[in-house]
Amino acid sequence: MIRSLLFISLLAGAVQASAQIAPRDSTGQSTLTIDQAVELARRNNPELQQILNNRINAHAAVRSAYGALLPTADASLSFQRQQGGQQIFSGTSLGARSNVNQSNYQIGFSYRINSATLITPSLQRANRDAVEADITGASETLRNNVRQQYLSSLQAEANADLQDSLVVASQQELILAQAREIVGSGTQLDVQRAEVALGLQRVQALKARNQVDIEKLRLFQQLGIAQPPNVKLVSQFPVTPTAFNLQDLIESARRQNPNVLALRSREHVADLNVRREKGEYSPTLSLSTGIGGYTYGYTNADFPVSQAAAQLDAARTSCIREEEVRAALNLSNQLAACNAMAFTPGDAQAIRNSNSKFPFSFTKSPRAISATLSLPLFDGFSREQRLQEAMASRSDARYSVKSKELALTADVTAAYLILVTAEKTVALQEQNAIKARQELKLVQDRYRIGATTFVDLTEARATYERSESDRITAVYDYHKAFAALESAVGHPLR
Repeated sequence: MIRSLLFISLLAGAVQASAQIAPRDSTGQSTLTIDQAVELARRNNPELQQILNNRINAHAAVRSAYGALLPTADASLSFQRQQGGQQIFSGTSLGARSNVNQSNYQIGFSYRINSATLITPSLQRANRDAVEADITGASETLRNNVRQQYLSSLQAEANADLQDSLVVASQQELILAQAREIVGSGTQLDVQRAEVALGLQRVQALKARNQVDIEKLRLFQQLGIAQPPNVKLVSQFPVTPTAFNLQDLIESARRQNPNVLALRSREHVADLNVRREKGEYSPTLSLSTGIGGYTYGYTNADFPVSQAAAQLDAARTSCIREEEVRAALNLSNQLAACNAMAFTPGDAQAIRNSNSKFPFSFTKSPRAISATLSLPLFDGFSREQRLQEAMASRSDARYSVKSKELALTADVTAAYLILVTAEKTVALQEQNAIKARQELKLVQDRYRIGATTFVDLTEARATYERSESDRITAVYDYHKAFAALESAVGHPLR
């Protein structure tokens, strides 16, 4: 009677263990959808942000190319102080006994243009478009990588749930083995086998949960942010029948695949670069003009006054002598005018005012304008080298486009065929998993009533584990194949 009661209680525990799996703590749990993950990656992924920085350089290059069509301007302002003294030039003594202050300014304008200058804006615009295509391609590549890793994390989560359910099944089998031993229909060997199987299954469940954490870490590495605690991936990916036409997919990829578009943009850039290098053989027109002024003054304001007074005295003396000679010869003379020559205080003040213009009372310099038309004849074959390099780059760009278009057809076709095969595999694995689940249920019922052995039960559970694991793998292989097809085509397909 006691054995019967104990057997019944063990059976009740087995039924309870098989009916529930211990829930995991979800306190403070945050959720993350696939769309949120892609958006986070586009905002925070370091590698994508580096590529986005190329946009700044491209826009600056366009602005600089248009700026080259405008005149350049520069301004200068200089000051100089020279110590007074005598200097000898070609045997002549020059100089002054007073220090000299000088200042001058210059505002210059210049303009240079040739055919290469006119082509450069188009070249830089094309380069900007190529950079935008590169950014689009990098963004799509990142989107595909995030989707693949998101799916890998979900697959690891599904495998971990499977292992948790198998732990519960192993606990049930241990309870059943213990119950059968109590009533005398089982052996201690069955109990030990069940204990070993439970221990092994717990190890598998532990490894599966660890793999979930690893896959999530890799996912948030792609997103470029730290992983928050207790994050749960909530997006669902149903397996739906595919209704794509392979030829339509290939044509769509040729029109919209961002990597192909980027290579075509680079080819256009290479074409314009060849035109620009050829433009270096054309004449160059250069124009320049400017305005300027200067000041010149002595630090000792009395020095130019005394110098002017001395010069006037010398001129009056010379004039008087010459006129006295004319008067002695009874010739007409201007002796009175010579005697009237005098250095007045007004003259001295005017000289002082003229000397006080330093540093900013400039006297304007005469204006000038120059125009030069130059034609390069020979520069040591540097132009020829640059032209040949540009033509080689253009050829490389054309071959890159052709290679990518050929590879695109193969990639889209392969991805489509893999998707079709994955869809059929999912259907077959679903059937296998259903049959394995039914087999396990039947063997468990037979083992419960003593109609089969523990070895048969272990084999049935192993078959169920393989079939269920294969089903999970097939489902996520289908989703990964769909994501790979979207990546090959270059845009979302749903």
